[in-house]
Amino acid sequence: MNAASAPKVILTAVVLTHNEAAHIAHCLATLQFADRRLVFDSFSDDETVSIARSSGAEVRQHRFQNFASQRNAALKILRGKSEWVLFIDADERVPAELAAEISSVIGDEGYAGWQMPRHNYICGILTLYAGWYPDHQTRLLRLDRARYDPARPVHEVVQLDGRLGTLQTPLVHHNYQNWSQFRQKQRVYAEHTAAQLQKAGVRPRWRQLWLPPLREFRRRFFTLQGYRMGWHGLRLSWQMAAFEARSYRLLRGRLRAKATLRYHSPPSITGHDE
Repeated sequence: MNAASAPKVILTAVVLTHNEAAHIAHCLATLQFADRRLVFDSFSDDETVSIARSSGAEVRQHRFQNFASQRNAALKILRGKSEWVLFIDADERVPAELAAEISSVIGDEGYAGWQMPRHNYICGILTLYAGWYPDHQTRLLRLDRARYDPARPVHEVVQLDGRLGTLQTPLVHHNYQNWSQFRQKQRVYAEHTAAQLQKAGVRPRWRQLWLPPLREFRRRFFTLQGYRMGWHGLRLSWQMAAFEARSYRLLRGRLRAKATLRYHSPPSITGHDE
């Protein structure tokens, strides 16, 4: 088939991957409604790429810097080749009802993007409180009207030239299989948060080591009704408060290390030799 007679690609489903062999086949199976399935891989060293290809998906590889730049790189190679892109993570699934809803809205020229609610399964439990629902994700984007903010490398933010619509059917996310995995991921987020706080010029006082965590626990457990999930909600709220505390401890450590380095740096030598 030559280029002139090739079918027009309206929707490309893009899955960002790195060592996602356990998830990728199940994820791709839910994306067969898309005109094109692209696995945008950051040089996995497991079976991710071979499984993706055997599942009928196209694979492109790109060196990972951060999530915003990775998504922007995928958008760049798709511009002019597809009208819409649907970003999906390997541990997410698109139910048939959501697939039908997506297919029904991509013909609407009045929107630059669509967000969708997300059902998060944490340690196998559907988590609808403590801030985990509706957890709207802006993932369905018109290629010529969307980009990601490079200033937000983590928890990336979409910038749209036009209206944002809201879908009704939830995306399914199997994001944490156990508490060890949850804590490990939150430690990574804490590092990024501390770096962002330092960049913003925040200098923590002693009370910030305990006040923000207490506020976060109150917000998660009471305001966002984590108590409605019993022990699961209590544990989640406590873990997120601990993440908040860790972020400020890391910030304090970063600032102390910077001050120590400055104190021990040798003085610069100026002037001219005689």
